[in-house]
Amino acid sequence: MRYAIIGFGNIGQALAKAFARKSIDVSVAASRDPESFASIAAAIGPKVIPTTLSEAVEADVLFLAVRFESHQDVAKVLPSWTGKTLIDVTNAYGVPPEELRGRPSSKAVEQAFSGAKLVKGFNHLGAAVLAQDPAVKGGRRVVFLASDDDTAAAQVGELAEALGFAPVKLGGLSEGGLLVQARGKSWGQLIFKDLVKFD
Repeated sequence: MRYAIIGFGNIGQALAKAFARKSIDVSVAASRDPESFASIAAAIGPKVIPTTLSEAVEADVLFLAVRFESHQDVAKVLPSWTGKTLIDVTNAYGVPPEELRGRPSSKAVEQAFSGAKLVKGFNHLGAAVLAQDPAVKGGRRVVFLASDDDTAAAQVGELAEALGFAPVKLGGLSEGGLLVQARGKSWGQLIFKDLVKFD
C-alpha cells in the first residue's frame, strides 16, 4: 500500500510526522517544486519523500491536506480517481453554504474526485496538536472518521491505528460527518476537541 500527502503546509507536515514516527513511507507533494520543501521533509524523517503532484497521485491512499478552495485543482490531475482512497482533511470554514449548494463540504470534494472512495478524517485537530505523538498518558489521541463507504472507513481506521491514533467512526458524511465540518462561519461541534481514548 502506497501513501501520499497532498499539501505540505502545517497540516501536511503534521501528518508526515505521524508517518515518520512509525517509519512508514509516505510521499509528500505540493503545488510547488519538491526541491523547495525537500529540506523540511528531510528534517521530519527519511521516510518522508518529497515528490511531484503527478507522482504523488499514483499512491493508493491519499491525504488531501490543501486549502478547501484548492481541491478542484488537485482533482484535475487525474481524469478518474477510481481505485483510490481519499482522506479529506480540508476545512471549508468561511466558504458560503450556498456555494456548496447546501451540501457538506466533503460531498463537494467527493464529487470533484470522481471515482475515489472518500473518508473525512484527521481534520478536527489543529496542526500543532496533530503533530504531537498521539500516545497520551497511556491512551491514544482520537481521530474522527466519516464516510459513506464502510470498506474505505475501515481501511483508513486501520491506517489511523498503525499511526498510533484511536479512530472513532461517526457514520456517513451527511450524518455524523457534519460534526467535523465547517458550515459557513461556524465549526462542527467536534472540531478542535482534543480527546484521548483509553483501552
